[in-house]
Amino acid sequence: MEPILLYDTTLRDGTQGENITFTADEKVKIALKLDDIGIHYIEGGWPGSNPKDLQFFDLAKRVNFKNARLAAFGSTRKPGIQPGEDDNLKALLNSETPTVTIFGKSWDLHVEEVMSNTLDENIAMIRESVDYLKQHGREVIYDAEHFFDGFKNNREYALQTLDAALESGADFIVLCDTNGGTLHFEIEEIFREVKDHWIKQNSDGSDRLPVKLGIHTHNDCGLAVANSITAVESGSVMVQGTINGYGERCGNADLNSIIPILNLKMNRPCVTDENLGKLKTLSRYVSEMANQVPLNNRPFVGKSAFAHKGGIHVSAIMKVPKAYEHIEPTVVGNQRRVLVSDLSGKSNVEYKARELGVELDLNGYDSSKIVSEIKQLEQQGYQFDVADGSFKILMEKFTDQFTPSFELEAFRVSIEKDQDKPCTAQATIKISVNGKKEITAAEGYGPVSALDNALRKALDRFFPDLDTMRLVDFKVRVIDGSRGTAAKVRVFIESRDQDKIWSTIGVSEDIIEASWQALADSFQYKLASEKQIRSSHFPEQEELPIFDKL
Repeated sequence: MEPILLYDTTLRDGTQGENITFTADEKVKIALKLDDIGIHYIEGGWPGSNPKDLQFFDLAKRVNFKNARLAAFGSTRKPGIQPGEDDNLKALLNSETPTVTIFGKSWDLHVEEVMSNTLDENIAMIRESVDYLKQHGREVIYDAEHFFDGFKNNREYALQTLDAALESGADFIVLCDTNGGTLHFEIEEIFREVKDHWIKQNSDGSDRLPVKLGIHTHNDCGLAVANSITAVESGSVMVQGTINGYGERCGNADLNSIIPILNLKMNRPCVTDENLGKLKTLSRYVSEMANQVPLNNRPFVGKSAFAHKGGIHVSAIMKVPKAYEHIEPTVVGNQRRVLVSDLSGKSNVEYKARELGVELDLNGYDSSKIVSEIKQLEQQGYQFDVADGSFKILMEKFTDQFTPSFELEAFRVSIEKDQDKPCTAQATIKISVNGKKEITAAEGYGPVSALDNALRKALDRFFPDLDTMRLVDFKVRVIDGSRGTAAKVRVFIESRDQDKIWSTIGVSEDIIEASWQALADSFQYKLASEKQIRSSHFPEQEELPIFDKL
């Protein structure tokens, strides 16, 4: 059984997705990450189409890829000229990549009605372009664009286009579902017919194929991954796709799903176990480079891929994880998460308590009482499954383990608006740290920003390490819109430092108060974590006040 080769087109097809763009330097960085995880082919772009891709290939000439072959992408020659006269083909050769991928038309509708070409000239374009690149010593991958639609519309002509690429020496022929409208059983049937077409030409009667087949699918029916897997089962040895499924319209086949399915479900390993464990990190890296919010529910690598909320589910995974998990999360670099909400049972709370380092039953507050309290709070609008920081503080308060690093005495926020100037906000805050008072004021871009700045300024006297903490997300949700401006709001804050990310929540009819609750919890969580770290490093100083240790 032949190994499956992974062909990544994130840097070319992926950038055709809405709001997806990379600089040439970013493309080099992503290519190195793809190489590190063991991708076999990296399509860097179309050097004949734009200056940025030309710059990328120029930079790539100085990069030593350990695992991957770099591919330049382009089209067959233009109608009516020789290959050596075609600027696109010359740009492909000038990129100096060991592999070149070109696409040609398989659908007679495109040839005659879109390109205003003839069927015979299109065949000649495919044959001569592949032959020209092979004469220059390149490995050639031929992408049969719109092949499945072309096959369904004119079977004989679609097969002739494949024959033209084959006879000219193409190393791979990739069947493309460019419109993303083909169903999995059609993929299987058409692959079988393509193979039968060539096998019948074998003079020795063998079932040997004269060329290696690949698959390139789009996700317009939500079937890109399923169609790619069906193609592998049908004889494809190359799978093209993108990280996170980025691509035009609904995207391309997501390699984040294809790779673990091949490795773990089909016994067709395409990367090493060690590299499989880097998959989530790679997904997040490409998301960051693309300035896209990672999808929590993305299979295998999403934050919610192994998140459990129902009490029965959590009770089961505490005993036998595979009862509700189809793979072990760590094999793809992910982790199990247990969520706490009004759907939770005792198992959820007990699991989270262990995870967050909170001891239960210290004052009679066991998991049953905590579950009851949580359900009451969620009736009021809290949502602890997205706020681990606030949930830890809440459990510590219930069990008398919470020692606040600071206490609020009072704050005042004011907003000023001049007719021709944007709003400005000022906040004054008074806090107490171990009985010592601190009053300070600060400005901000808005009331929450001003409050954040004032609190940081007040705490800086006692906790100088807070400059490592940053707010990275701030969301406001109206809980009951029927009450209009008097409705309760839920504020969600996500913060991070150099080591971790944590989330906190606040609920109130007043958006500033709700923001304060979430903001204060975020700082309390950070300071408690710092105290725990320092106590573990310097246990002999445990009796000192926290601000002396920090």
